[in-house]
Amino acid sequence: MAFGSVYLLKVTCILMLCCVFASPALAKTHHRTFIIQETPCTRLCSTKNILTVNGQYPGPTIYARKGDTVVFKVINQGNKNITIHWHGVDQPRNPWSDGPEYITQCPIQPGANFTQRIQFTQEEGTLWWHAHSDFNRATVHGAMVIHPRKGSTFPFPKPDKEVTLILGEWWKTDLNEVLQNAILNDGNVDPSDANTINGQPGDFLPCSQNDTFKVQVQQGKTYLLRVINAAMSNELFFAIANHQVTVVGTDGSYTKPYSTDYIMITPGQTMDLLLMADQLKNFSSPSRYYMATRPYNSNLELRFDGNISTAIVEYKTYENTSATVPLFPTLPKFNDTNAATAFTDGLRSLASWDHPVDVPKIIDEHIYITVALNVVPCTGKSNCSGPLGGITAASLNNASFQNPPIDVLDAYYYSIPNVYTPNFPNKPPVFFNFTDNNIPTKLWYTQKSTKVKVLEYNTTVEIVFQGTNVLGSAENHPMHLHGHSFYVVGKGFGVFNKKDPLSYNLVDPPYENTIGVPKNGWAAIRFTAKNPGVWLMHCHFDSHQVFGMDMVFITKDGDFEDAKMLPRPYDMPHC
Repeated sequence: MAFGSVYLLKVTCILMLCCVFASPALAKTHHRTFIIQETPCTRLCSTKNILTVNGQYPGPTIYARKGDTVVFKVINQGNKNITIHWHGVDQPRNPWSDGPEYITQCPIQPGANFTQRIQFTQEEGTLWWHAHSDFNRATVHGAMVIHPRKGSTFPFPKPDKEVTLILGEWWKTDLNEVLQNAILNDGNVDPSDANTINGQPGDFLPCSQNDTFKVQVQQGKTYLLRVINAAMSNELFFAIANHQVTVVGTDGSYTKPYSTDYIMITPGQTMDLLLMADQLKNFSSPSRYYMATRPYNSNLELRFDGNISTAIVEYKTYENTSATVPLFPTLPKFNDTNAATAFTDGLRSLASWDHPVDVPKIIDEHIYITVALNVVPCTGKSNCSGPLGGITAASLNNASFQNPPIDVLDAYYYSIPNVYTPNFPNKPPVFFNFTDNNIPTKLWYTQKSTKVKVLEYNTTVEIVFQGTNVLGSAENHPMHLHGHSFYVVGKGFGVFNKKDPLSYNLVDPPYENTIGVPKNGWAAIRFTAKNPGVWLMHCHFDSHQVFGMDMVFITKDGDFEDAKMLPRPYDMPHC
């Protein structure tokens, strides 16, 4: 190699190292205040008070760069206990700010406040924040947009504009009433009255057309759509008439560009989509197009809100075309499992030099978790209207999680006994044909408990989630893990068997924090437990979590100071 080439190579390497070591200095600390308050809100021809942040529904969008820290002071001026979770943020060594009630903190009571510190160390793309107490997240939620560090950029051509789309649900009744009805009716949640895009039902529901969300675009320009599924119970198909979108990110991580006519997004997931405004090619071309969502319902026995929600893409023209009826997209049918599966099968990590993958190859802990709805025997309650005269529950490995009276994190930190038991099992207590159509009723029963799984620092973990048909209730389950993202190395239908790992993708699997476990199928994830603390894992259908489809990981401290959990903040809320 010539001297000049060697010199150039050395200079290049030095500059790269300078960029690497200088980048933390470019990070900023932002301070924000979240005021929880009751706010009147009108939808579907009627007005009710809802819980909001800073009077907004959906709540304010948080903007930051990778490496930044955001300090949130959460002031509860509402009439309910509240917690805030920063969905998809790893929170390195800092479970104190993660947010789920009775797991990492006691709720913030009315009149109290709590300051949470959020650091974006690995995340880049779109995430979101939401309440993590009762059913409050139906209205208490908002987007988090994490841009690349200064001096770096997207791994795709920079878009001309960014648009955030939060998909959600709306109930006419008060959410407290929805929750209480679910408890009284043993887990049967009243379906929402509308699905929404940025808080609006769209053109096809009563008293909604005037407020339909609209996006103005210019022909030839590219738009980055940041899509969040904040729905409580609906997985959603999403499409835009006459336009393909290109998926470039999921759950705060980039993906290989993936062009598609539609997406299917589960509650808790986020997706970054590139939209090329390529339709207004001449004066006779349509200038308005619906973007729309339709629920994907994998279990037709369950009641659900089948309403389509809409927003509008409008091309800028010299003429006023607001009266033009938009074209409607082709959406998969609400029970099209093949369409849902085909979409998710196409997701792959970017796996590039500057966005590498690090899939654990040698696994220390193999955990096989059955995901089920169950029955708890009736114990004198007057409203035991569930199957077999019992109470409907939900479970992981037949353990139905029960919130303790104080949070698990405090109990772990202070070694308080009798709050939880460290015996969450690595496999279900009984193996049977989990997807059979006639599972014996003796296998329907579960028990309430507060079980956790303790992991040594730096343990490599594989979890296989196994869907079940207990109670004849098989459906997709969006499983979310706090404190970590994970690689989705495999998925399939039927009961997981020893041949299935042969089909794993260990090269470029998607890196996510929420995974849809297929109806009567399985999904396998891998991660390394190098984030000391207490971390919740749960189904992101809120009714399933309320009824016990969750568990807790405790990752112990490592040997070095930067591998130990941070000290307890002085202003943690009290139970």
